[in-house]
This record gives sequence, C-alpha cells and structure tokens, in this order.
Amino acid sequence: MTESPHLQQIDLSTLNPQQLAVFKQQLDQELGVFQDSLQTLKIAQSKFQESGSCLEKISPSLEGNEILVPLTGSMYVVGKLADTNNVLIDIGTGYYAQKNIVDAKDYFDRRVAYVTEQMEKIQQLGHEKCKIRATVDALEMKLQMQTQKDVSEHA
Repeated sequence: MTESPHLQQIDLSTLNPQQLAVFKQQLDQELGVFQDSLQTLKIAQSKFQESGSCLEKISPSLEGNEILVPLTGSMYVVGKLADTNNVLIDIGTGYYAQKNIVDAKDYFDRRVAYVTEQMEKIQQLGHEKCKIRATVDALEMKLQMQTQKDVSEHA
C-alpha cells in the first residue's frame, strides 16, 4: 500500500466480499459528494457569469434612470442610478467592495475561471472514482461467480 496526499492505493483482490461492499459504499458516497459539489459550483458559476453580463448593460447614459433595487429575492424598491462608473460587489461572507465597472468585470471573469477550474478538478476525480467503482463491480461479480461455482462443486 502506497499513500499520497489525496489517494491511497488498495489492492482490491485482497478484500473479502464484506470489505468490498463497504469500499463500494464509500465510493458511492464520495461520488454523491462530488455531484453535490459540482451542482453548487455550477450555481456559483452561473451567478458570477450573470453578474458579469449585467455590468455590460451599465453605461453613463443610464445615470439618473430609475431602477429596481432588490431588498430580498422577491422584494424590490425603486431607486435612481446615481453613479454608472462604480458598483458595489459582494465578495463573500458579508463583505462588499466598491469597484469601477472594468475592475468589477475582471473580478467576475476571474471568479468564473476559478470556479470552472475547480469543477474540472472535481470532474476528473469523479471520473477516476467511477473507473474504480466499475472495477469493484467487476471484482464483486467475479467473487459471486466463484462462490457459486464453489457451492455447486460441493453439492
């Protein structure tokens, strides 16, 4: 058995059927976590992309126009666009930063790139786990066939 920072190598042929079943269950749980993580990252990616595209709609000619300002997800108040050069962006955990339009767009582009990179890493790990899962299934089937063969020979 060799160990690396993220992965541990296990010789599947040394596992008994119960250990194999537990290993398979752990793989299924990990795959579920990967799916949940991917879904969360897709939502974040979509929000960053939407925020970036909204910035493209702001121009100096809109200054003074009435807009709807969200107070909650379903409640808005009327406001006037006073500054079309700067925006206040949510940078996470209750912190906001004032940025000009170009810097804000750059921020959202970098966030989209980062989230996309993380999604690719998780997808790669998921593919590897799926390959292992297929190997475990094949080994489990082979063990079942061997057990049935042994039972029929002794009968």
